[in-house]
Amino acid sequence: MKQYIGDGMLLITAIVWGSGFVVTAIALEYLSAYQVMAGRFVLATIILILLFRKRFKTFSKSIIWKGAILGTILYIGFALQTVGLEYTTPSKNAFLTAVNVVIVPIIAYLIYKRKIDRYEIFGSVIAIVGIGFLSLQGSLTINIGDALSLACAVAFAFDIFYTNHFVKKEDAISLTIMQFITASSIGIIAVLIQGDIPTTFEKEAVYSIVYLAVFSTTIAYVCQNVAFRYTTATKGAIILSLESFFGMVLSVLFLHEILTGRMITGAILILMAIFIAELKPSFHRKRTLRNT
Repeated sequence: MKQYIGDGMLLITAIVWGSGFVVTAIALEYLSAYQVMAGRFVLATIILILLFRKRFKTFSKSIIWKGAILGTILYIGFALQTVGLEYTTPSKNAFLTAVNVVIVPIIAYLIYKRKIDRYEIFGSVIAIVGIGFLSLQGSLTINIGDALSLACAVAFAFDIFYTNHFVKKEDAISLTIMQFITASSIGIIAVLIQGDIPTTFEKEAVYSIVYLAVFSTTIAYVCQNVAFRYTTATKGAIILSLESFFGMVLSVLFLHEILTGRMITGAILILMAIFIAELKPSFHRKRTLRNT
């Protein structure tokens, strides 16, 4: 039952993150990327502290340094994603971000020398082809927004990897609080360094920041970090990758984004790569066990 609850929480996270691409695009019409980042993380941190302030009593040096690592990675990932969204479309941003699922096994190999199987290699090749269809222009160049979106995929791959690793031994809520405190602190520093403190707020900007803070940040990350205690990293990665699908659908519905055949082909290839890299090894292992 706990496993189903964990999977359900990750599905909620994927849907909310998919909507986040649309809401972030709206917020960027009124605020800079760094203002959006600072706003969402500061408000999310305040919400978490108000809801779970008693968790501070359980804080240890381990939670502080692990949460700080997760918060730094989280801010870097969202900064790359949000700035990238200024130069590319929400649907392309969503699908390029989803490539993180293919990158996770590579990180596991580099850090823990875990063998990369042939399905993961095949999935990576298909993902690269999909990225080409989705992002490469006629001159075989990739625009800055797509490049930043790919870089954010690497950051989020590290976030998924270390979150899954850390929550096995630490309290998920306490880790999330420290993660958000770190991310919001970096966000405030970034805005202050740029001298980019907003003096006026449009209501659309306020609504967007509130949505991103409450749903895409607080609820989504609490769900993700708690869920990883009850489900496997493989299944979790598959479910979270659906954010790209929801991001594309919602971009078309609410932002009236026009998808070309080339973009749809690239998106399908990336989704295929994700499912090949994540589902096939599990299927193969189950079939092998049945035959033994």
